[in-house]
Amino acid sequence: MSNTLIANMTWFAACKISDVPRNGGVCVKYKDEQIALYYFARREEWYATQNLCPHRQQMVLSRGMIGSQTGEPKVACPFHKKTFSLVDGHCMNDDECESIKTFPVKVENNIVFIGVEEDDEYTVNK
Repeated sequence: MSNTLIANMTWFAACKISDVPRNGGVCVKYKDEQIALYYFARREEWYATQNLCPHRQQMVLSRGMIGSQTGEPKVACPFHKKTFSLVDGHCMNDDECESIKTFPVKVENNIVFIGVEEDDEYTVNK
């Protein structure tokens, strides 16, 4: 007998599109996790990342400034200016800084949904 871990995507309704400022972000809580949600109006794109900045362990990324670096969308920590890719979470200006977690986002009927992976453990008889 062995245990197998399977990840399932859960889409939760985070907010209405009107709740998020153009070219800015808000913090959304899902279970025990804080998620930063951004509307990059200049690109007409939505992004979501963890809200925790790994540099100083502060829940501040939702208040960061968004922009682009060589065409890639990014967010800058409002306190220490560490910048992170909104696409894959890598730190763009410090090789020693940890990456951040990113989440898929979709909009349906003016509601913004964030996708989170839920881990389910199944016991398999062999």
